[in-house]
Amino acid sequence: MLGSCDADAMIQALLLSLGQLFDRAVLRVLLKVVLLSLALFAVLGVGAFFGLNELFAVWGWDREGGLAAAAAAALIAVFSGVLLFRVVAVFIMSIFADEIVDAVERRHYPLAAEKARPPGYALGLRMGLASVGRALLYNLLAAPVYAVLLFTGIGVAIAFLLVNALLLGRDLSDMVAARHVDGVSALSTFAGMGRGQRFVLGLLASAAFLVPLVNLLAPVIGAAMATHLTHRSKAGLA
Repeated sequence: MLGSCDADAMIQALLLSLGQLFDRAVLRVLLKVVLLSLALFAVLGVGAFFGLNELFAVWGWDREGGLAAAAAAALIAVFSGVLLFRVVAVFIMSIFADEIVDAVERRHYPLAAEKARPPGYALGLRMGLASVGRALLYNLLAAPVYAVLLFTGIGVAIAFLLVNALLLGRDLSDMVAARHVDGVSALSTFAGMGRGQRFVLGLLASAAFLVPLVNLLAPVIGAAMATHLTHRSKAGLA
């Protein structure tokens, strides 16, 4: 899928992205993504608590209902965080991605940075919602495949990675393209990284989302890598 040159470009993009991880602009976005993601799951947990507490009261569980609601709400928040963190984090990342891409372009690709037009938060929100819609739809369509592979042990994880690699590769590519095209409808016309690179980037990012703590860094590192791969491809370096 990737030649040796492409693999070298991927490694170079990763190293450059890690080298810029402690830039103020990058750290600001990282903080926003992590805190807002946690806040959304906390709100979900609080909402689940009040909803379940009312439900248990209707059932007559006045004495033990509060404790049961709290325990159930905590489980809902935790499991939702595990299952949906990638979707929520990419949604939030889409809104603030321009700050990451701009920081990378200004440092490494100043000519591209000069020509870029910040897409604004409204376009980022639309991209984020589109990303959530695609993630839910494609994983729902793949649910029968997941079910069939459930008894293979590792089959579900492989299928999940492949499906989400395609989705996440597109999301990360769009974050870069948004600065260089006019509107969402033109994102597909942007000549960025090749399909193979986009898929492998999505695969690496999807795998990173499965690793505790590393998953917190996956959105910003993925966006930075997408920026490097895009501009190095356009310059004939990848």
